[in-house]
Amino acid sequence: MKRLLFENFGLKITAVLLSVLLWLFATSRGLSEIALDIPLEFRDIPPGLELMSHSVKIVSLNIKGQERIIRNMRPSDIRVFIDLSKAKTGEGVYSINKNTIKLPSTVTVTNISPSYVKVLLEESVTKNVQVRPVIVGTPESGFYVKSISVIPENVAIEGAKSKVTIVDKIKTETLDITGFKETFTRDLDLDTSGTNIRTRVKDVTVKVVIARRKK
Repeated sequence: MKRLLFENFGLKITAVLLSVLLWLFATSRGLSEIALDIPLEFRDIPPGLELMSHSVKIVSLNIKGQERIIRNMRPSDIRVFIDLSKAKTGEGVYSINKNTIKLPSTVTVTNISPSYVKVLLEESVTKNVQVRPVIVGTPESGFYVKSISVIPENVAIEGAKSKVTIVDKIKTETLDITGFKETFTRDLDLDTSGTNIRTRVKDVTVKVVIARRKK
């Protein structure tokens, strides 16, 4: 039995190695690899916290799989996310790895860059501030603006503590009254652009009382 086992032993080993190489060649045929840039997402931010900044916006991935599948793959088929459900106030460092990537089961990730992200979270606060209507232009000749009122006069704003504490009033979108000669009301949107704050109401009602000048 031993004699049969070791007879032509070198040839048998060579045959096994060739079989393995042929299998690897067959399974590797048709494989392809591409690089994709995927936006980094943040999920489950705890109530009462605000996402202030993060060191990474785009994650570069190398994706490997069957050429047919890779060729038809779009960046929207892959999601890269960070779970912030256990995050606390301040700066934290979070790993970007295969567990934070959602992709089709038929492909694999061979490289991830960068491998971590720094995230800054801050306490969220709310306060009431005065609404300031923004009026430009002048009424028709012989008329003037007698008064301007707004309902509501104050609104609640919310956002990161460092942003909310420096805001004491919020403006409306600009209203041009050029050529007007009678009293009117308008619903105007609140302008939060560039402030990193939110309002609990979208718009307010502004009343402009226009009167005729006495001769």
